[in-house]
Amino acid sequence: MTAHIPLLDLGEQYDTIRDEVDAAIRRVVDSQRFILGPEVEAFEQALAAYLDDGREVVGCASGTDALLLSLKALDLEPGDEVIVPAFTFFATAGAVWNAGLKPVFCDVESEHFNLTARTVAEVWTERTRAVIAVHLFGQMAVMDELVALAEARGASLIEDAAQSIGAAQEGAPRGVATALSFFPSKNLGGFGDGGAVTSADPDFADRLRKLRVHGGHKMYHHEMVGTNSRLDALQAAVLAAKLPHLTDWTDARRLLATHYGEALADIPEVISPPVYPGNVHVYNQYTIRVRRRDALREYLSGQGIGTGVYYPVPLHVQECFAALGGRRGQFPVSETLCEEVLSLPVYPELGTERLLRVVSAIGRFYA
Repeated sequence: MTAHIPLLDLGEQYDTIRDEVDAAIRRVVDSQRFILGPEVEAFEQALAAYLDDGREVVGCASGTDALLLSLKALDLEPGDEVIVPAFTFFATAGAVWNAGLKPVFCDVESEHFNLTARTVAEVWTERTRAVIAVHLFGQMAVMDELVALAEARGASLIEDAAQSIGAAQEGAPRGVATALSFFPSKNLGGFGDGGAVTSADPDFADRLRKLRVHGGHKMYHHEMVGTNSRLDALQAAVLAAKLPHLTDWTDARRLLATHYGEALADIPEVISPPVYPGNVHVYNQYTIRVRRRDALREYLSGQGIGTGVYYPVPLHVQECFAALGGRRGQFPVSETLCEEVLSLPVYPELGTERLLRVVSAIGRFYA
């Protein structure tokens, strides 16, 4: 019987670094220091060195909290508007709502799945105070145009890089903050939830450090109303053990993406994800566009091949945001993508042989 090909197999990754990760966990358990402390500080410093962009790293409890803390650190007024893409994970808009702000949705472009300066400008109002640029599936949005638009109109730009750690764009300006996620399925994933915010502004980073521990550096003294959003020492230790492997894992994902692109080019029903000029795509997901997506997914499942649909429902028509007045037909590209996108296995240990089995199965479906 042919072996199953999952969408993601974290067990294969763990098998390659078991001794390093287990030693890191034992170190924390032996220390009995589980909240912040040296493990978190060491990981923050190591990640800052890896990113090598002059930005401070502030660990927090999740990628969602990384967005929420970034928004709170902007010190906006209740009801201020924050523009977010209609095609992305829920947390991007949910964090805006939970910060007491109003999410305003915009469309994305059909090839790279990201918002653009044009789609943002189309929904801009006098209440717009910030934009969250999501670098979806591992590829950065076009930052020079987005930063220029935000700066010209006096708004802040936050980058949602939950899926794109290590992604790059030649000569790109950056937002005031970049939110990262260490959810287990991310390219750098922990053994539970975790996140971080990076910023080149020391004052902004200091506000984040206060906000993650109830709003103050000194226990029982609160300069602002913060929350409990600390990166666990256990997670920091696991992530620090994994971090030295991230470059190789990213290179493996990019090589697999190249093989996918070449092999899928012979199947006209499949649109492979292109890369912006000057971008380094890190492929947290390898997401194609296809007709009869749901039928293809069912067929691949029957062939023992795992896939994912990110995302089946655009945010502007989610039930929880009904009060914002979103309607079908409002953002046609996002709505079409929700019907056509399909993510294929692209984890570093997949290998060419299993990748070609995936491609062969897709070819048989459309034959």
